[in-house]
Amino acid sequence: MKNFSEIEAMARMHHPDLDARLAAHGDLRTAQEIADIPDDRWLSTMTRCVFQAGFVWKVIEAKWPGFEAAFDGFDPVKVSFYSDDDVARLASDERIVRNGQKILATVHNAGFVADVSQEHGGFGRFIANWPAGDQPGLLEVLKKRGSRLSGMTAQYFLRFSGWDAWILPRDVGAALVREGVVDKPPTSKAAIAKTQAAITAWSEESGRSQSEISRILALSTG
Repeated sequence: MKNFSEIEAMARMHHPDLDARLAAHGDLRTAQEIADIPDDRWLSTMTRCVFQAGFVWKVIEAKWPGFEAAFDGFDPVKVSFYSDDDVARLASDERIVRNGQKILATVHNAGFVADVSQEHGGFGRFIANWPAGDQPGLLEVLKKRGSRLSGMTAQYFLRFSGWDAWILPRDVGAALVREGVVDKPPTSKAAIAKTQAAITAWSEESGRSQSEISRILALSTG
């Protein structure tokens, strides 16, 4: 496994504007800022990531005001009590993408957000207090307690919320294989654990965030 300075040099060789690229995505929030995010914004971001998965993101973005209106501003308690009639209403609502399974997932996730908020004094406080060095553990919670919150959907959810998250698209997987961290793109628990260990080590060595580490890894492939 190379020193991260060597990997960063590879990324800079392919992309001389590396610093500008990283600055353009300077979207990390402090722990206090994350803790202060209202529960309805967590459910909104969660739902957006679920609906974007396997779909054209620009379509979801264009329709998002309609989503906000159709789902009552994503009030977790209110949405968690949606009835079958509410689900049927949404399934025919042209303001949103009418995917029945993802609508049901939103109702489930509303209950998840509401429950965690009650347990921890706010969903944001729960996320803010989770250690960055254990992203696999947080992803496991999202997968087990949420609906359709696994893989890159969950990773993007954390990143878009401002938590210091790594993301594992194809280019990052290729870089991890190149560096000998894993022997194939990481999907198993063991491979994800090795990935976290490597990213933690590189972060400590370089002083860069996990988010920056994963972006630089992707850019180092070309």
